[in-house]
Amino acid sequence: MLYKFKSKVTGDVIMLQPNGERLLEIIGKRNANEPAVKGILLPEHMPRALAAIDAAIAQEEQTRREAIEQARQEHAASPRFEAISLRQRALPLMEMIRQCLRADQAITWGV
Repeated sequence: MLYKFKSKVTGDVIMLQPNGERLLEIIGKRNANEPAVKGILLPEHMPRALAAIDAAIAQEEQTRREAIEQARQEHAASPRFEAISLRQRALPLMEMIRQCLRADQAITWGV
């Protein structure tokens, strides 16, 4: 399944299901028991969504730094991470949110 995020002011942002679901969980639009097949992100919720994504990115980057430092201290091999970070995956959606926030337009998916 794909998630296609749409708005009236930007091009579509398309994500594979696991990536889309992770970002929807981060912004509070999905929980583990309930898929968010359809939804809307209103402009008034966008600042909070951006802050949540920023916090998740910071947490992931901190976790990576700590894992690298721990491996260095233990003289172990560097840990392996996903090839694409949350920052890279989230960037297109974050830019869409920023543009929609400036234009006061909602973002929808699955509709």
